[in-house]
Amino acid sequence: MLIDSHCHLCFPELRADADGVLSRMRAAGVAMALNISTSMRDLLAVVEFAQQHEGIFASVGVHPDNTEEEEPDVATLVTHARADKVVAVGETGLDYFRLQEPLDWQRARFRTHIRAARESGKPLVIHTRASAQDTLRIMREERADEVGGVMHCFTEGADVARAAMDLGFLISFSGIITFKSAQALRDVASIVPDERLLVETDAPYLAPVPHRGKTNEPAWVTHVADTLAHLRKQPIEHIQRITTDNFFRLFNIL
Repeated sequence: MLIDSHCHLCFPELRADADGVLSRMRAAGVAMALNISTSMRDLLAVVEFAQQHEGIFASVGVHPDNTEEEEPDVATLVTHARADKVVAVGETGLDYFRLQEPLDWQRARFRTHIRAARESGKPLVIHTRASAQDTLRIMREERADEVGGVMHCFTEGADVARAAMDLGFLISFSGIITFKSAQALRDVASIVPDERLLVETDAPYLAPVPHRGKTNEPAWVTHVADTLAHLRKQPIEHIQRITTDNFFRLFNIL
């Protein structure tokens, strides 16, 4: 059994064929998925989708580069985090790749999410792009280690991975590790301890080889797991077991 720890099932590319996506996911041996919120506008739909489908869970949060949003406050996020099948706060974090300074609003939004996670007792789903040092700094300042979480779609170096793990965070790898051009990331994937490892698709984005360039979907997290098994010289059954156990433990799923 595998679990897709990060996907966007309510994005139009996947929602239009939701039954087919879920059917193919289960046929591939992917028993569960975490449906990620990126917008207050779509948050309720993300949660309702999880509540309507077995094996689907939800997060609540606003993506860091989502500029067309009314800023969420801690109380609102905490209220939504208490809903049935919500297991995490996020996706949140920092993204300096697409946007230019001043980005004080983005850093403030990140702090709000961490405070909401601490108040609700739910782990964080963190996005960081071209912003690793500020991301880690704010995580430390806001005591993100009190709830832990996952660095999703990890693309940084080993030093950032170790710093995040020192704060109690897991490291999740996406289809990027199937790209031959991503050797540095593949090297990082080979050294993350078993107990800190997750797999994801980030669907509908980042389809793995051999589907690169297509609309990604949770069924294809199997290719991520297969690549990890090869890189880490571990049986695929071992990758399946540890990533599933880690998902259950992190998100407190009994």
